Amino acid sequence: MVTESDSTESRILHVLASEGLWLVTAESCTGGLLAHRIVSVAGASECFLGGVVAYSNALKTDLLGVSPTTLSTAGAVSPEVAREMAEGARDRFHADLSVAVTGVAGPGGGSVEKPVGLVFIAVAWNGGCDVARYEFQGARHAVRQQAADAALAMLWERIQ
Repeated sequence: MVTESDSTESRILHVLASEGLWLVTAESCTGGLLAHRIVSVAGASECFLGGVVAYSNALKTDLLGVSPTTLSTAGAVSPEVAREMAEGARDRFHADLSVAVTGVAGPGGGSVEKPVGLVFIAVAWNGGCDVARYEFQGARHAVRQQAADAALAMLWERIQ
């Protein structure tokens, strides 16, 4: 049985708190699930500033500083937008680290180029940003859950 203290989010928060680092999230297709997972851990307020659910392109631009040009050329579901979401969140909210998620959770909205389950995740820190592409399977809930799991795994890999 996995306990709260064994969870990836708990381990992340422990490391961040012990190092005095602050985290922020920027979510689209996960709709706040990532932030929910983080704040479900007692003591999250010691290192988690909060998160933004920027589902619309307007909020991606207004709140996170994603370029309208990037949105129109690459599309909301792209590595470029994931990077700009993560970097914008980190910069605008004065965090040490940020994680951003954008994708197609389904069941609609997919295309040949960007199928349901396609997700881009970015982790930004002072001095860099990693972006990864994932193709998850399953229903909407499963895609969102897998995306949150992958985002936490990327964050954990970055801070180890």
